[in-house]
Parts: sequence; C-alpha cells; structure tokens
Amino acid sequence: MRLFVSLSFDGGRYSGWQIQKNADSVQSELEKALSIAFGEQISVTGAGRTDAGVNATDYIAHFDLSDSNSKNPRELIYKINAILPRDIHVKHFFSVSDDAHARFDAVSRTYKYYLHNVKDPFARFSYYYKFPLNIAAMNLAAESLIGTKDFSSFEKLRGGNKTSICTVTEACWTQSDESHFVYTVSANRFLRNMVRAMVGTLLEVGRGKMKPSEIASLLEEKDRCKAGQSVWGEALFLTQIQYPYPLISL
Repeated sequence: MRLFVSLSFDGGRYSGWQIQKNADSVQSELEKALSIAFGEQISVTGAGRTDAGVNATDYIAHFDLSDSNSKNPRELIYKINAILPRDIHVKHFFSVSDDAHARFDAVSRTYKYYLHNVKDPFARFSYYYKFPLNIAAMNLAAESLIGTKDFSSFEKLRGGNKTSICTVTEACWTQSDESHFVYTVSANRFLRNMVRAMVGTLLEVGRGKMKPSEIASLLEEKDRCKAGQSVWGEALFLTQIQYPYPLISL
C-alpha cells in the first residue's frame, strides 16, 4: 500500500531534505519515525531536494507499507510527531495508487522568500537587506523569468541536473507593509540554488545595480557568474506542491 505524507519543517539545522553522509536530513528523521511507528523498515521518497537551511510548510513524500501492516496511519500521527524532532511535523496521510510518485507526478511547486529592510528582531525566517528597494523594477525584471527557459544562469555550478530547462508560471514581489517583502515563484521544477540565485539577482535590480531588461540577456548567456549572489536559505519556504489528481486525507 502506497501513502503520501504531508509535512512541515524548519530546515535550519538540516543539510536539506535528502539523506547525506555525516549530516542530518529531514528524510532520515522521517524514515526513523515512520519505521518505529509502523513497526517495519520504511524508505521515503520526497517531492524533491531542498537546499540546506530551507524550510517547508507543505512538503510531500511517499512510502510503501507491507500488505500485512494493519496499523491506521491517521491514528499514528500523534505518535509519529512525538518521535520526530520538534522542528519536523507530520500533518496528513493520503491514500494514493501504487504507482503514484511524490516527485515525478508533481506538476507545480511554489516557493516564497521573505525579506525585510528595516531591522526586525522578530523576523527570524526573513532576510535582512538594509538597502531601499524599487519593487516595481524588481517585478518588471521578474516578468522575464516567466516561461519555459534554460535557467543555467541561476543554477548551482555542477548541480548535477540532466537539463536546466524549467517552466516558471509565476514570479512576483509583494509587500505586507513598507519594510517587509515576499517573493513568490512557481514552476514545474527547480534547479539547485535556483530560487536563492533569482532573489539575489532581483535584489541587484531593486538597488539599481542592474536594469530589469538585463535579466533576459542574463538567461541567454547561461553563465552563473553573471547573476547575483545567492541569498541565505533560512528565509526560503516551499509552500505548495500540486499534483494532477486530488489528494484526499485519510
């Protein structure tokens, strides 16, 4: 029996989602907790990698239970969350077909990046950027990111992807007040470090160090060195993953 599981996590102390040698990961913690709760060895497949420090409010993964396992997943949520570290929280289980895949079936992923430019001692999950920003110029530049394009210029060097082609369907900045900003970007897939590099580059536009029109030529050059510096991961959140079929909670 295959199940999807949704979870949220504070990625501050993890190397990212994926299991790595000599580093803590969200995947390894989840596998430990599920294996204990269900009483069998469980391997989990996630919807994709996240960079070190990156957070998620609605991450999706899948795993299989043996046919003989009679435990009710919904009734185990409290126990699983008691086993998990306090910075990882399982929210729901979903019954899916045996060939459903958390990563390959996903059709869209959405990230949000939080930023403030006035010192705020309570903005733990927001990036402090002290310079004034031209949001209109940043949004004009972000329009050049929308579409099916090669995003090599925003990909971590030697990222290991077979292709750098992604389809971005949304890219925009909004303000919650005069000093707090949110960048929202949705795409069918993301490359390693892609969102953080996007934000760093758009901040160059916001400061007037780069023109909005330069983003289009930057994409064409396919040169990571020409884009802005990556911003830190702790202000980045994976907020939504969409599938071509409904997920019905158990």
